[in-house]
Amino acid sequence: MTSQNSSSRRSFLQTTTSISAGLLASSLYAAPGSSRPTRSPLEKLNIACIGTANRAAEDVNGVIGENIVAIVDVDSNYLDRAKAMLTEKKGVEPRCYADYREMIQAEGDKIDAVVIGTADHHHAPASIRAIRAGKHVYCEKPLTHTVFEARYIAKAAAEKGLATQLGTQIHAENNYRRVVEIIKAGVIGDVTEVHVWVGKGWGGGERPAKADPVPATLNWDLWLGPAPERPYANGAYHPANWRRWWDFGQGTLGDMACHYMDLPFWALDLRHPTRCEAEGPKVHPETCPLGLIVRYDFPSRGSMPPLKLTWYDGDLIPKKVADQPVPANGVMFVGKEGMLFADYGKYKLFPANKYAGFKPPAETIPNSIGHHAEWIKACKDGSPTTCNFDYSGALTETVLLGNVAYRLGKALDWDAETLTATNAPEAAKLINKEYRKGWEVA
Repeated sequence: MTSQNSSSRRSFLQTTTSISAGLLASSLYAAPGSSRPTRSPLEKLNIACIGTANRAAEDVNGVIGENIVAIVDVDSNYLDRAKAMLTEKKGVEPRCYADYREMIQAEGDKIDAVVIGTADHHHAPASIRAIRAGKHVYCEKPLTHTVFEARYIAKAAAEKGLATQLGTQIHAENNYRRVVEIIKAGVIGDVTEVHVWVGKGWGGGERPAKADPVPATLNWDLWLGPAPERPYANGAYHPANWRRWWDFGQGTLGDMACHYMDLPFWALDLRHPTRCEAEGPKVHPETCPLGLIVRYDFPSRGSMPPLKLTWYDGDLIPKKVADQPVPANGVMFVGKEGMLFADYGKYKLFPANKYAGFKPPAETIPNSIGHHAEWIKACKDGSPTTCNFDYSGALTETVLLGNVAYRLGKALDWDAETLTATNAPEAAKLINKEYRKGWEVA
């Protein structure tokens, strides 16, 4: 194992003030003075896809209208399947790799952009290598596996003037846009509380007692990548259960909060909390909790008052929020004049009698051309993406900070500018992490 280079880290933190203040919000698609040429919308991008199955398969399909010239997967079953599909649909065989580090080095100027659909622990190592090579990046959520990585990746992409997008696809749907317009129009007054919950539980279990033979089709060492070595165990990690393990994922919070907390982040111009605390079952050193509650305090933003945001997941979701029965997943905005519930596809205002006959405000947020399409367009012409790494990096930092507070068992007074918990220096070991040699990020 190798630790982060301390001088590099100090230098990095000394130059992140502007990002913490949000000065780069919505501008990562075109860095000031960038000489990156624009291109015709009819000219196709050359894209490499890192990860080809499950969620990654949807990302491959999302960019299939471009030239997918290279694909990467540690499982040759998945790689062969994706190669056959792309060859049939596109008439050209993509070049195939097991190691994205090798792919990025070998492809060089042959690719314009990279799509990343791996397990969480590979998001930052893959992203930073693509960014350093000058490639536009689309990455699945959460953006990274640690708080530090999220800030580092956002800063690196900004400096390169690259088009970036986090895979929070629901952000492109119309319902979120209409909710943002309603909240910003002041329909429920100043919002002082938000409750966000998801009734899913990624967690629990113990490390398998014995090792299983590694399938001939799987490169287990590459799958582990930056994570500490451990034996392969059939069904415990790859392909579907890695989210429950701290070494590879961040449980339900890491899986779902970037989708559901995205809505209040957008509607209420949130960026960084000043305090974070969490509660749940006894902390397990290996696996995430099956239920978690996280409380964040956000400062005032312009004319908007301070905000308390509470996240609930798994077996700790409430039966009622603000005295209203709630479904398994959703967001409740609590304002001084009313409340608004929303999920992916609908919203409802409370109290119902007050908002009977409600007419929504004029639509001010254009409907999206599609989450992947938005990023592709940005790669070609420098137009904005709504989930660029500046916006989604701050969202990811906030999400992952909840697990830091939970694992420490301590409320954190958070200094976002320096990425430190001022009352808990021991948090540093969870804000950042160590990497196996050859997989470092910073």
